[in-house]
Amino acid sequence: MIPLHDDIRTRRFPAVTAALIAANVAVFAVQLLLPRWGITLEGWYYLAGARPFELTRQVDLPPFGYVPWWATLFTSMFVHGGWLHLAFNMLYLWIFGNNVEDAMTRPRFVAFYVVCGLVATTAQVLVAPDGDVPLIGASGAIAGVLGAYLVLFPRARVLTVIPLVFVFPVIEVPAWILLVLWFVLQSVSGIQSLGTGEAGVAFFAHLGGFVAGMVLAYVCARRRTGGRARRRV
Repeated sequence: MIPLHDDIRTRRFPAVTAALIAANVAVFAVQLLLPRWGITLEGWYYLAGARPFELTRQVDLPPFGYVPWWATLFTSMFVHGGWLHLAFNMLYLWIFGNNVEDAMTRPRFVAFYVVCGLVATTAQVLVAPDGDVPLIGASGAIAGVLGAYLVLFPRARVLTVIPLVFVFPVIEVPAWILLVLWFVLQSVSGIQSLGTGEAGVAFFAHLGGFVAGMVLAYVCARRRTGGRARRRV
């Protein structure tokens, strides 16, 4: 499912959401230049990504660089593995993040986003504490945004592309259906990934971030609304 926009009106420009998107795009642009400077992308992922073995042992493993093990909890949120990885994450962040930011003060939204990202990484590390495949991407923190959106705007409607085999219908889907379905799919995929030993999507980071976002929405939001807006800006 590919969301295009929702019908919730924002009261102000989502400056934090825009800044987060700009930061992610900027880091990705730097990544594209790394091979010219003699740094491989794989080495970069291991340097800036969150490696469960490092985090549970609190040690720095090769390749050694300028990012200590604890700092990867933060740097990993801005590292992406490719154009599609970046594009889909930023699409979800823009569509759902602007309204969640609007329901909080901007400082609270920054804290909310970071905490959701940290909880997401922790959830994945708890599932595979000895893993050495780096966790990268903003999807854990963005999953928190989705969880908060479910709490704050469950009756919103989201214009969504439904990719089928040969057709791509565009329909309006209630937010609660879209987000609950997303959570269920992540849960099923996460359970299926247990014990496979294969590197791939960090499903439990998504689940952890989503649950954290739902909980924190009650703490951080200035207002909670389940209603629908008549127009969107």
